[in-house]
Amino acid sequence: MCRNIKTLYNFEPPASSDEISAAALQFVRKLSGFNKPSVANQQAFDLAVRQVSAASTVLLETLVTNAPAKDRETERQKARAKSQARFAKQ
Repeated sequence: MCRNIKTLYNFEPPASSDEISAAALQFVRKLSGFNKPSVANQQAFDLAVRQVSAASTVLLETLVTNAPAKDRETERQKARAKSQARFAKQ
């Protein structure tokens, strides 16, 4: 899975439309292999980003859980600690 795509579900506050769009863009980039599509492919690329964003929004709005919502700052700190441990010079 693309490391730039972050989990957006079950956070307080919920994921914003900008976060969902950014994740959709990363997904379409990964799937297509284009960081920036050619002019000939731009329309199809943009359509795919909008469709993935819309589907992701529906998914995030309809999922249910009994787990308590995660705190964004706590999750950031966990990710930093994991990254530091992973890339620490030995």
